[in-house]
Amino acid sequence: MTPPSVLRGRRPGIVDVARLAQVSPSTASRAIRGGAVSPDRRDRVLRAAAQLAYVPLQAAVRLSSGRTRTVGVVVPTAERWFFVEVVTAAARVLRAAGYDLLIFDGGHGEPGWLPEAGELRSKVDAVVLVASAASDDGMLALRDLAVPAVVVGGPRDVPGRVGVDDESGAATAVRHLVLLGHRRIAMIAGGTGAGFDRTSSSARRAGFRGALEAAGIPAGSAAIVSRPWGVAGGAAAMEEILGGDRLPTAVFAESDEMAFGALQVLRRAGLEVPRDISVIGFDNHEMAAVFDLTTVAQPVADQGRAAAVLLLELLGQGGPLHPGAGVTLPTSLIVRGSVCPPKGEL
Repeated sequence: MTPPSVLRGRRPGIVDVARLAQVSPSTASRAIRGGAVSPDRRDRVLRAAAQLAYVPLQAAVRLSSGRTRTVGVVVPTAERWFFVEVVTAAARVLRAAGYDLLIFDGGHGEPGWLPEAGELRSKVDAVVLVASAASDDGMLALRDLAVPAVVVGGPRDVPGRVGVDDESGAATAVRHLVLLGHRRIAMIAGGTGAGFDRTSSSARRAGFRGALEAAGIPAGSAAIVSRPWGVAGGAAAMEEILGGDRLPTAVFAESDEMAFGALQVLRRAGLEVPRDISVIGFDNHEMAAVFDLTTVAQPVADQGRAAAVLLLELLGQGGPLHPGAGVTLPTSLIVRGSVCPPKGEL
């Protein structure tokens, strides 16, 4: 079997492989796809393809197999640190397994946004959903998809959920403040809307209240100040707290980014952290160490990797996940310089 001497600078096609193997193009295509071909012809086709360094067009292979080899990743926005970390980590695992990623960006967290089920099914083999991208109706629609799906974050009873115990993590932050002697503790929480406040926000509020109750500390109606999620929201919430009748000795921020905004306002107001007010966050954002912020760390990249591995297992078995299947990763307290015992009554 002697390969053609000249392909005139072009990539070899299936016709070239068929000509060299002395079979029809349809037979050559079936042999490369693993279809019904005699052993002798399959061997000749594969040897011809190797001699020509023939690489089948991936789109054609996908079309013939009925699989897109693509995973859809649905996020509220592709710009925030958390979502970038999750997607990057998941992408490395999925691409190593031969899958491409298609990002569905929810337009900066439009409440309840989720691609149409038909759109997802036509473009991807499976879906990774960052849960804050979907409303309750969206979560129900996700269950009805005819493709495998896993969820990063979101309700803990959702099959295929990968995330952390947000309630327990928030309680850890508050217990740390209580053990240092703090009794007047406020919480800065993400407000409704913008797609960022779903289950994790509710769970962190529950952890805050639960830890105060366990310590015998009443949580007054003004203990939780809600503003839009992010640095600007954290700053606005801190301004409201400073305008109150009595300052707290410590503040727990639902996220590190909201804590960054709070720290900015405290600095501008001439208050020293932590001598005047202690501040603790949640996430261990990549900038948390720069702000010397004590925080509850969640393994963000690990969640992306775990979601990808779980999805690959699901694609391999081809069936739905049983209730309770999923991964809950641990959080940990990272102590830095933004927290200390209270200096006394302010």
